[in-house]
Amino acid sequence: MNEPQRARRPGGRSARVAADVHQAVTDLINERGYGNFTVGDVAVRAGVADSSIYRRWGNLATLLTDVALTRLNAQSPMPDTGSLAGDLRTYAAQVAREITGPDGLALLRLAVALSSHGNQGQQAGDDLLVERTRQLQSMLDRSLERGEPAPDALGVLDHILAPMYVRVLLGVDPLTPEYVEALVDRLLRSLHERLP
Repeated sequence: MNEPQRARRPGGRSARVAADVHQAVTDLINERGYGNFTVGDVAVRAGVADSSIYRRWGNLATLLTDVALTRLNAQSPMPDTGSLAGDLRTYAAQVAREITGPDGLALLRLAVALSSHGNQGQQAGDDLLVERTRQLQSMLDRSLERGEPAPDALGVLDHILAPMYVRVLLGVDPLTPEYVEALVDRLLRSLHERLP
């Protein structure tokens, strides 16, 4: 007689291994930069067998994409303050904290590097953009449902996120709260100027 299979619990060892591997990737990007480490290096850093990484992710590019998408999904929950201005200010402040935090620069570098390395990298970059756009659109749709005018997701990327990303990537001036609020104000002002 066959014993019933035990149900896998969410989390547990598998989740710990994934978290350790993701942190190892982030640490290695911080220390060595994109393209300067192998699956073996990640395995050693995470304290797992490289066969575990290959079994779960298949290759380094897939692992890097998973790290970027997982961190993106975990970051910057879409706020719901009751107004577009409040949502954008809260969201922009969250993003600024994250990208200037301990792993922020590494994750930005990973996203940029992935999108410029071959077909799989381009697909990873596209996946990141699609996911970020989907997240933003959920916030903007709520604004439209409340009857507020709202920019499109690319408008938020162009006017708020891109300037912050570029400053962090190039090491230009810190992202002060005043600077971040000014980006939001500029987008809101341009939105209202276009209204009839």
